[in-house]
Amino acid sequence: MEITASMVKDLRELTGAGMMDCKKALSESGGDMDKAVDVLRTKGLADLAKKAGRATNEGVVAAYVSANTELGAMVEVNCETDFVARNAEFQTFVSALAEQIAVDAPSGVTEGAAPLMTQLWKRNPSLTVEAALGELVTKLGENMGVRRFVRFEVPSGGVVGSYVHGVGRIGVMVEIGGAASGDAAVTALAKDVAMHIAAASPICVGRDDVPAETVEHEMSIYKAQAAQSGKPEPIQEKIAEGRLHKFYKEVCLVEQAFVKDPDKSVEQIVAEAAKAAGKPLTIVRFERLVMGETL
Repeated sequence: MEITASMVKDLRELTGAGMMDCKKALSESGGDMDKAVDVLRTKGLADLAKKAGRATNEGVVAAYVSANTELGAMVEVNCETDFVARNAEFQTFVSALAEQIAVDAPSGVTEGAAPLMTQLWKRNPSLTVEAALGELVTKLGENMGVRRFVRFEVPSGGVVGSYVHGVGRIGVMVEIGGAASGDAAVTALAKDVAMHIAAASPICVGRDDVPAETVEHEMSIYKAQAAQSGKPEPIQEKIAEGRLHKFYKEVCLVEQAFVKDPDKSVEQIVAEAAKAAGKPLTIVRFERLVMGETL
């Protein structure tokens, strides 16, 4: 397969590796971008941080949590320019849309039995959500679209919390189990955990939540790296296991160092809150949306 300059450029932007290293990796992988990334990782040449959250357009993420903390929703709505993304009327629309999603529980944006876009717009029931968005498009002069949403419902025994960073570039929703709805202390904990998730980008709550194929894939990289050391196989295995342990601490929420107190893990922060509350508390789930990220 011919390796084009465009392919090299894309891989370089994705990994931060040098141009010639990218070209060689693409050649070794037969032009397969994912395999080329693995080749660079094995050689220690890829900066994986550059893969995360690559923005493709403009827009905002907005979140809503009900007063009793039993319902929550986040939605991403895209537009063409940062100018409109910062527009107060656009942001008000997106925030209202998040509330409607939480309350009305649509089946999807356009799919399912009760899609969001065909629902009546709560702010003006004479319009559907799609028509209301169309009116905003006409008024602000830019194309817009609802990209995705997430919705949490915890009728009892839990608290939903959220955090939106800045002007809506990152949104996080988290569920804390073991507390009564509306518990103020646990609600504050949920917000702190959501802020941490926004900053630290975990991929799951704990080790058991990491997909088996992800663990297998990571271990294959670490074993290949360890093999380059030339050390005996038992030592290579320990090196690989050590790197996998480090991987878990980087991507599992409860094992990460808490951003507001790096001397403690998120798990320790939750344990302290549970002790103060006199009841066991657990992080049940979370969702993190980055505006415009490549899905």
